[in-house]
Amino acid sequence: MLEKLDKIEERYEELSRKIADPEVIADYSRWREYVKAHAEMEEVVHTYREYKKVSRDIENAEMLLREENDPELRDLAAEELELLKERKEELTERLKVLLLPKDPNDEKNVILEIRAGTGGEEAALFAADLLRMYLKFAERRGWRSEMMSSSPTDLGGFKEAIVLIEGRGAYSQLKFESGVHRVQRVPETEASGRIHTSAATVAVLPEAEEVDVAIDPKDLRIDVFCSTGPGGQSVNTTQSAVRITHLPTGIVVTCQDEKSQHKNRDKAMKVLRARLLDKMQREQQEKIAAARRSQVGTGDRSERIRTYNFPQNRVTDHRVGLTLYRLGEVLDGDLDELITALVTHHQAERLRQIS
Repeated sequence: MLEKLDKIEERYEELSRKIADPEVIADYSRWREYVKAHAEMEEVVHTYREYKKVSRDIENAEMLLREENDPELRDLAAEELELLKERKEELTERLKVLLLPKDPNDEKNVILEIRAGTGGEEAALFAADLLRMYLKFAERRGWRSEMMSSSPTDLGGFKEAIVLIEGRGAYSQLKFESGVHRVQRVPETEASGRIHTSAATVAVLPEAEEVDVAIDPKDLRIDVFCSTGPGGQSVNTTQSAVRITHLPTGIVVTCQDEKSQHKNRDKAMKVLRARLLDKMQREQQEKIAAARRSQVGTGDRSERIRTYNFPQNRVTDHRVGLTLYRLGEVLDGDLDELITALVTHHQAERLRQIS
C-alpha cells in the first residue's frame, strides 16, 4: 500500500507543477484535465502526508521513551504515543478506503426521478415530500437543482417529478437512495384517523454526457404537442411539449415544463441519455450478480429501502438497520447521518471482499 501511495504522491506533485506551467495553462482542455486529476488525488495525498507525519512522531516518542530517565516526561511520551498509534490506525483505515477503485460515476451530476406508487393521492403527496427533502439536501450542500419534468396533482402532490441536481460528488452521495420509500401516516382526508401506508419510488441516475452514450438520431421518434396542466397562458395553445421515444429500447421521455420547445427537447435528451446509461450499466451489473448482491441493497426500484413513520416521528433504513427519531429534520433535508451510514457500510463491504 505504501509503495502505491508514494507513486500517487509523486504524480500529485508532478500535476501541481504542470497546472502552474504557462504552456499548459494556454491549452485549456489539457489544463482542465490535469486540474481534475489533481483534485481527485488531493484527499489521498493529504491523508498520506498526515500518516507519514504521525509515523515520524511515533518514532520520536518511542525514542524518547527509550532514552529519557525523567518519569514525568516518560509518562507524557507514553500518553502521546498511545494517541499517535490510535490516529495512525484511523489514517490507515482511511487510506484503505481512499484506495478502493472508484465508481466512475461518483463525481457526476444526478438525474433524480420520483414517482408516486401505491396509495393514490396520498402517495403523490408523499412524492412531493421526498422531492422537497432532496431539494433541501441539495441546497444544504450548495448544489444547483433544476426541474426537468413534472406531473403535479390538484392537491399539490406529484405523480412524477424529474430533477437535475448539479454538484461535485452528487451521485456518490445520492446513489443509494434508489428504491421504494414507504410512508406511514394519517392522511388529511382520513376522518377516522387511521394510519395509511403509501409508497413512492426513487431512481437516482448519473447524468450522462454525449460521449457516454451514443444516440443515433435515426433511433429517435420526436413528437411535439400542447402542454397540459398548470403553466399559464401557453398551456394548450402552443406545441411546446416534447415526447422522445428511443425506438431500440422503447424508452419514452416527456418534458413540458418549459414554454420553449427547444428547452423541453434539451431536457428530454438529458433524461434519455441518463436512462440509457442506467440501462447499460444495469445490464453489465446483472453479469456480476454476486458482487451486486453484496452491495448496499441492490438498487432495484422494487426494493423497499426506507420507512417514514409519522406517528412515531421515525425514519428507518432497512438496509443498514438505522433508525432515527427525528423525521421532521430528515424531511427538511438533513440526510447526512443516513447517507454516511450507507456509504460507510458499502465501503466496509468492499474492504471485506478484498481482504
